[in-house]
Amino acid sequence: MTALGALMAAEIAQAPGVFARAAAADHTAALAPLALGDRRAVYTVARGSSDAAANILSYEIMRETGLPVTSLPPSVFSLGGGVAMAATVALVISQSGVSEDLVRSASGARARGAAVVAITNAPGSAVEAAADVTLPIGAGPELAVPATKSVIGSIAAGMALLGAMVPAYAPRARASAAVIGALGDVAHPQAGALVSALLRAQHVYVIGRDTGYGAAQEVALKIKETCAIHAEAYSSSEVLHGPLQLVTKPLLILILDTGMPLVQDSLDTAEARFRAAGGAVQRLRPADVGAEGLTPAAAAALLLTLVYPVILAVAVALGHDPDRPATLSKVTQTT
Repeated sequence: MTALGALMAAEIAQAPGVFARAAAADHTAALAPLALGDRRAVYTVARGSSDAAANILSYEIMRETGLPVTSLPPSVFSLGGGVAMAATVALVISQSGVSEDLVRSASGARARGAAVVAITNAPGSAVEAAADVTLPIGAGPELAVPATKSVIGSIAAGMALLGAMVPAYAPRARASAAVIGALGDVAHPQAGALVSALLRAQHVYVIGRDTGYGAAQEVALKIKETCAIHAEAYSSSEVLHGPLQLVTKPLLILILDTGMPLVQDSLDTAEARFRAAGGAVQRLRPADVGAEGLTPAAAAALLLTLVYPVILAVAVALGHDPDRPATLSKVTQTT
């Protein structure tokens, strides 16, 4: 009998290698016809874990290009007539490449004037056929329902895209790829304590800032879908408003700290406020495993590779099968 979570465990272990290959790829020639340097904005289109990856990439792209990046709901194209997209980039991220709303979004954005770049893990998919250029994740088959290595690969492929848009970024992406690839499937030194904390938790806040916020969205989603524990993601700049009040109930606060200097004050303030109010706080950093010199997006990806095994262990301890969550399927068809 196959152990619970065996597929997810194997795919998590493959994630650092997937990242190393995808982030180091050179797509300059393939993207050159799109004249991305002449575009005035970038719009991301994705759902679920892919949308969390898009959020991570949005901060990195904005910082490096100075272009506005925002998320468009797929329903703009799947249920409506679309929006003006002239002189923009539409970045469509889909692990499977078959969700009908994302296929319609890629086709609709292209018809309305966007240069459509797809990031997918399924060669020859419908999303790929609708896009101008597809950047392959190259993660190989992903059989567990919760996406892990394809999420990490999506972030890496987006970094490779950014390297083609901003040549000075490309060496930093490759250097980050080398660091994460060399770490392999290293475990976080506090993994056991994190598992114990999550097993005691009924409600979890996952907090980040900048690219760490996108990572927080992904971690909260994974906790919900694999462990059936209520979890919500917040930016450290927003959580100190109304959401802070929930610390008056038993609450675990997981802070994902990419190590980016500009976000330290915000994360420090959130940590101090939650601790003062009696919250149980855990803070994770790339430095915990000796990782240095990462771009903020790569740091977010590394934090995910460190947290995924913790979530897997919690799900199994609770008696869930994280490979096949009871109410979920690998491909979610939405409109």
